Amino acid sequence: MSKSLARVTEAIKAAGLSSQPVEMPDETRTAQQAADAVGCALDQIVKSIIFRGETSGEAILFLTAGGNQVDPAKASDAAGEALGRADAALVRSQTGFAIGGVAPIGHLNPIRAFVDPRLFDFTEIWAAAGTPRHVFPLSPDDLLVTTGAKQLDFTA
Repeated sequence: MSKSLARVTEAIKAAGLSSQPVEMPDETRTAQQAADAVGCALDQIVKSIIFRGETSGEAILFLTAGGNQVDPAKASDAAGEALGRADAALVRSQTGFAIGGVAPIGHLNPIRAFVDPRLFDFTEIWAAAGTPRHVFPLSPDDLLVTTGAKQLDFTA
């Protein structure tokens, strides 16, 4: 088991969730790949979109439904600062995950997070579990509690 998958598995246990990561036969790097592999609606996939705060320099996580796009102006308003592109090095140092497998939990360092209200239209959603081939199911409420995120409209 990879270190990333082990961290997510431990975070799931620590949060008291009954969920287990599932290995998919093909990559689930994109929301569409994940939805196809799981057999669910595209919007049931949690995309982890990370921006860099232009003032703070910190990574900021936006957890959005698979079919939605983050609106940069709304996201900047939510974060309270201008946002720029987070490079792979910032994502890896903040979360411990590579782009394409960023889980919403199990990060190496605390991260400010926001959750797309669209995810609350479902009873079950699926998120990356730290690798490009692993995902795990959870409820939107569990996502909100385990990430400490704020539910806010930041999509286009």
